[in-house]
Amino acid sequence: MEELLAQNPENQENARILLIDDEPGIRTAVQAYLKDEGFDVTTAIDGEDGLQKATQMMPDVVITDVMMPRCDGYELLKKLRSDERLGGTPVIFLTAKGMTLDRTQGYEAGVDDYISKPFNPDELVARVKNVVRRQERLLAEAARFADTDVGQMAKQITEIKSMLTQNDTNSARKDLILPSFTPREASVLQLVAEGLMNKEIARQLETSIRNVEKYVSRLFIKTGTSSRTELVRYALENNLVT
Repeated sequence: MEELLAQNPENQENARILLIDDEPGIRTAVQAYLKDEGFDVTTAIDGEDGLQKATQMMPDVVITDVMMPRCDGYELLKKLRSDERLGGTPVIFLTAKGMTLDRTQGYEAGVDDYISKPFNPDELVARVKNVVRRQERLLAEAARFADTDVGQMAKQITEIKSMLTQNDTNSARKDLILPSFTPREASVLQLVAEGLMNKEIARQLETSIRNVEKYVSRLFIKTGTSSRTELVRYALENNLVT
């Protein structure tokens, strides 16, 4: 994967960065540093503005100050992590606070990296690139496993549908109490049954692969199944998908 990134530096240089800071001078300086490295940088003046822009642009990385009016960095991070579309977005705290206790609080809140002001421009750029590379590796690994899983499932799904049709069992049991699904869980179940890969499901639902995996895990628990093949069979037998 490292070799792939080295051969295709545009993977990280085209990354969309959302920079949030209430100090105009910091915004201007950091934006200039990152743009010089080829990043696509959008700025926001505080947490509220940042959250609104994040939902619009779906950034690859968020760099945010901690101490800001209206919505500080910790509150912003909490809102990002609770949003199913933005929950997996890497977040870097950019702040004047450099004490170990503050860093610990940031990491416990779920931040991915922490840069103290004043910062070295080269270190800032290197840390952003490292976070982007790490995210690319995670997505590549998730996509690889999804490709393998769905590749093995494609034929099995067809066989299950054929068997249910031949045996005329494609109807829900009258005595079975079916689980209730949230709208998003129902959408993921339908797309899994259609044989889509996790990355394709994430793209269609405008969410992260990590969140798709989370929804699939919930579906396993609710249906008492332990594999995608079992999940699809369960859904088809009980008319939960079309």
